[in-house]
Amino acid sequence: MITLVDTHTHLYCEEFDEDRELALIRAREAGVMRLFMPNIDDTTVEALLAFCDAHDCCYPLIGLHPTSVDENWKERLRKVEACLDSPVRYYGIGEVGLDLYWDQTYKKEQMLALDRQVQWALERSLPVILHCRNAYSELLDVLAPYRQAGLTGIFHCFSGSSKEAERLLEYEGFMLGINGVVTFKSSKLPQVLEGIPLSRIVLETDSPYLAPVPYRGRRNESAYLVEVAKKLSEVYGLPLAQIARETTANALKVFKNAEMSF
Repeated sequence: MITLVDTHTHLYCEEFDEDRELALIRAREAGVMRLFMPNIDDTTVEALLAFCDAHDCCYPLIGLHPTSVDENWKERLRKVEACLDSPVRYYGIGEVGLDLYWDQTYKKEQMLALDRQVQWALERSLPVILHCRNAYSELLDVLAPYRQAGLTGIFHCFSGSSKEAERLLEYEGFMLGINGVVTFKSSKLPQVLEGIPLSRIVLETDSPYLAPVPYRGRRNESAYLVEVAKKLSEVYGLPLAQIARETTANALKVFKNAEMSF
């Protein structure tokens, strides 16, 4: 059986309240043996930790999502930082970043919050999981001062152009997170990936969002990560087992503090 790592899933969210344990069982049966779970904001930490504490294969990350940045962002960020400073072991800073798709009201505040959280990652030698939607230039502006700082992480849910990929991969400590978008008929991502080495790719679901074909339109879950791996097997012309092996190794290069966890 192949072994996969889901580097980005929100299995602790309310969308899984009816069958969370079964969803985890399905993931393990599909070969998804490690699941990294980025936090959303100060309201989701309790649910995140409760689930991860109950399952050794689940790894919590901590951060404030850009869409949760509002007029109270400083206080919300303070609460998240207090969690980070607790005895709980977190495996990365995330999900953080910039999202200017829905609203640009708090653009400046999003950039300030991201900058602070990047500093957390550097101060604690943790990878950072970066969300970016309609904000590539702004993201690069925030990251520019840290280009030589040894920052590591994942550009989550990458679906950009070859030029955008080239700019992002200038950050040598980062991988591109590829999920169900690569399976969509309208996606140009397969063509973009032809110019990106597999050594810079990790797999993710972003469940409950972005379910891959043939599950598109349904709630996504980690078991469906296999469909992403199958598509990459097609794109790279490599056996599925090799895609699984290499992307798993890439994930553990990012999450070094989980490499020897079991």
